Amino acid sequence: MASFFGATPFQTVKRRVFFSFHYQNDIWKVNQVRNSWRYNHENTRESEGFFDGSIWESSRRTGPDALKSLIREEIKNTSVTCVLVGAETYERRWVRYELARSVIKGNGLLAVKISPMGNQQGYVSHEGPNPLDYMGVYNAAGVVRVAEIENGKWMRYEDYTQAVDLPATWVKPHDTNVIRLSRYAGLYCYKTQNGGANFSSWVRQAAADVGR
Repeated sequence: MASFFGATPFQTVKRRVFFSFHYQNDIWKVNQVRNSWRYNHENTRESEGFFDGSIWESSRRTGPDALKSLIREEIKNTSVTCVLVGAETYERRWVRYELARSVIKGNGLLAVKISPMGNQQGYVSHEGPNPLDYMGVYNAAGVVRVAEIENGKWMRYEDYTQAVDLPATWVKPHDTNVIRLSRYAGLYCYKTQNGGANFSSWVRQAAADVGR
């Protein structure tokens, strides 16, 4: 959660970023994004609000309930969720769960394309869909719930079936027509939009979009 340190309005809001991504395919590229601030912004990283809340170091084969608990715990102290978009990120179960929990938490959202980045061998993958286009919210009998696309159709999201409260700044669904999460989030390309220099501003915008 964003918080002020000190009493004056000129002091910096610190934000923590949760990264959601396809571990097996994209970890090398992800690390380039995650670590770029250490080289380019070593003296200003706190003022730029770039704080890392990822759980990739803890990725292990484990039971679904244990992994859900781990994801909930890691998202708890974050205020922005960044999904790093590779070729197959959109279809990963745990990426979708991370996005659902981010909505429940009220985090700001953004998507950053990493497919155009070369991997450790220099190979570039094909561009995958935005995962935020495959998750959404809808209104059923006055209750807002999470939906996902399965086999080309919108379905109730089964990994979290309870009602959700959306950030006050988000357009609310009024019926069963699904509003995609991408409507609430910026979409950027790390390579073509100079992510090394601009990522922090994207995070600030995502936080501002939900009043954080």
